[in-house]
Parts: sequence; C-alpha cells; structure tokens
Amino acid sequence: MKLSKAQYDEIAQFLGHVQPTRQSLRKLKERFPSQSQSTLLSIFSQEYQKQIKRTHAKHHTAEAIETYYQRYLSGVMKNAAAPVLLELANEVDFAPSLMARIVLERFLQEQEGTIPSKTLINSMLRDPSQIPDGVLANQVYQCTVNDCCYGPLVDCIKHAIGHEHEVLLREMLLEKNLSFLAEEQLRAKGYDKTPDFILEVPVAVEGHIIHWIESKASFGDECSHQAYLNDQFWSYWNRFGPGLVIYWYGFIEELDCHRERGILLKDCFPTDIVTLRHSMAQH
Repeated sequence: MKLSKAQYDEIAQFLGHVQPTRQSLRKLKERFPSQSQSTLLSIFSQEYQKQIKRTHAKHHTAEAIETYYQRYLSGVMKNAAAPVLLELANEVDFAPSLMARIVLERFLQEQEGTIPSKTLINSMLRDPSQIPDGVLANQVYQCTVNDCCYGPLVDCIKHAIGHEHEVLLREMLLEKNLSFLAEEQLRAKGYDKTPDFILEVPVAVEGHIIHWIESKASFGDECSHQAYLNDQFWSYWNRFGPGLVIYWYGFIEELDCHRERGILLKDCFPTDIVTLRHSMAQH
C-alpha cells in the first residue's frame, strides 16, 4: 500500500501522542480504517523505534540505571508478583524489553562483581529461566511478552516474517519461469553484500530494466529507505546494475524517485514483467 507523504505524516503525528501499547494500535486502526493493518503495524513499530533511539541515552546514565534498579528492588519487596518492571518501563516511556535488560545487567553486575557479557544477557533475555533469581526471571518474562516492538520475541517474529516474504518472492519467480541466483548462492560465490535475488536474465518492469530484486517485509519510510539506499541498494546498483525493491507493507510514494537512475520501488510483485523471450517473440 503506497501512501503520500501527507498521509504518512498524519499517521506519524497521531502516533506521537499515544503510548506504544496494543490499545494504541487498536486506536490507530480505528482512526485510519482505510489503511491496511500490516502497513499500520509496520509504521507503528518504526515510529516507536525512532522515539526509543531519541531517548536511549537518558535511560542509560549511571543515575538512571541506579534509580531503575532501586525502584525495581523496592517494588518487588512490596509485591513480588506485581509487574514492577513492566509498569516502570511504561511510566518512563521506555521499551519493556530494554528496561529488563538494564535491570538484569545491573543485577548480574552486583552478583558477579563484573560487567556481564552481551552473550550472557541475550541468552537470559531469550530464556529467563536461566536467570539465577526467580522473581527477576518472572519480571523479565513479563517485559518480553508485553513488548510489541522490541526484545527476543519480536526479533524472532520479524525474522520469520522476513523469511516468509523471501520464500513467497522465490515462489513467484519460479512461477514466472525466471532463472535467478538467491542470496545464499551468491554468498557461496564470495559476494558479501547481495540482494535477495539476482536475475540471470534481466527483465523489464514498467519500462525499466531489472537485474536484481530485494524483499523488505516492512514499510518504506524516509528514515529506513535512506539507510537502505546508503547501506544496500546503491551498493547493489554499483555491482549488479538497476534493480527492484519490494516493500511488502507499502512505502511513501514520493520515495520512488530513483527510477531513472535504476532503483524501482513496488509494494507487491509486479504483474507486468516483460522477459527477453516475450520481447523477442513480439518482434
């Protein structure tokens, strides 16, 4: 689903005034009923992540960490079953999973006397039963399952959705009898940065030649698209020529401004693919 910049700004503005909760997501769907749910969910997640990045530093000062840890300790002392960490995260407008990480790190530092490794922290966040304190394990678990934009559960879902769309794209290419090399085959050949699929025989889409296709199971907003252009798309263009990016959950239509230079944006698999065979048959 393509949105104009004005439509997108209206959604982003609405999200700026609500808490990042499932209730807010419901309100968002009610406020913008004509937009697809998956598009709204993707924008919701991206806007929230931008907000967290903006405020990340203030939650990681030594004072803030100590305050959160002491509030956690006094909270569970009063009532160990209450969702202390989750409520604290909501109160200070911070992602529950990230609050859990801060308090877990501080707890382990006190226990071990040294700063715990990232590997250990990540492992405990993925499986809180590894945390040597039952109360904290339960608090961390509550944060993880109630965080709709961050944490191991969300990472797992995003990875699965990304993979699912790549599989879908692969099936569509096979259906159209287009021969291609997938990312894993290209990696095996020694390429480092590669698109999801390179077409062995280029095709034309809407009058533009396409050598490669990249699948993105997200909404293409200015921030993410600019980062992808810099980190990925222009590199692909340099190495493999012009290509197509599919943002399955839509994009801001004004961003589709590099067609003449060789990067095409679509929100679905193109229906009007012209192959070399087609054009030769017509002649």
